Amino acid sequence: MYCIKCGAHLSDGQKVCPICETRVYHPDFPVTENIDTYPKKEFSSEEFNPKGVLFVITVIAAVAMAIPLLFELTWLDRVGWSGYVAGGILLAYIVFVLPFWFKKPEPVTFTACDFAAAALFLWYINFQVEGNWFLTFALPITAVLGLIVTFEVALLKYLKKGRLYAVGGGLIALGAWTMLIELLIFVTFDVVSPVVWSSCSFVSLFLFGMMLIIIAIVKPLKDSLRKIFFVGTYNSQTRSRRK
Repeated sequence: MYCIKCGAHLSDGQKVCPICETRVYHPDFPVTENIDTYPKKEFSSEEFNPKGVLFVITVIAAVAMAIPLLFELTWLDRVGWSGYVAGGILLAYIVFVLPFWFKKPEPVTFTACDFAAAALFLWYINFQVEGNWFLTFALPITAVLGLIVTFEVALLKYLKKGRLYAVGGGLIALGAWTMLIELLIFVTFDVVSPVVWSSCSFVSLFLFGMMLIIIAIVKPLKDSLRKIFFVGTYNSQTRSRRK
């Protein structure tokens, strides 16, 4: 059975099309009046203060950072492993909690800040272990990935059309990023893998990205996939009704 308006495939038990919300008419089914199966009474939810929850989480994170630092400074008069703990908690707080303090957090800005915080944490680890891998490995890997993800977030946020092109191009860029990882492993650690693993990931991501780009180019194929998977059409029509 198919929808008489948009042609989407419907199951026998559906009474409303999930894409265009058109009522399903079947000649073998009698037309009956709509019966409300749920009470119309609205129940008021309890008041919820998100700022209070964020404050509690912030206090817990601050205590969890301070305890190992004070312990190591008191007993060993230095900061070693406790710095890893405090840095990891701070990084998690910046990524998962800090955006909720803002009414309308800007995803592009916070994505860039997350990768900057991750780079600083990696620099601290490199400093503590007296390594020489930050500038030649960790920094370029983190910076390139941060640029790719930030650019993708910006495209998906501000583009009205052509998002499949953006996602497909992002997957191809991630494939190239994996090849950069293997190259920098050789440059920094002088390690040569017997199997060029990055070529496998690049080919896979490249093919998948090209598939999305081809779907975006071939409009009949894109429309057919939308009807099959209920992608895009329902949201666009719902927004038009609300306007």
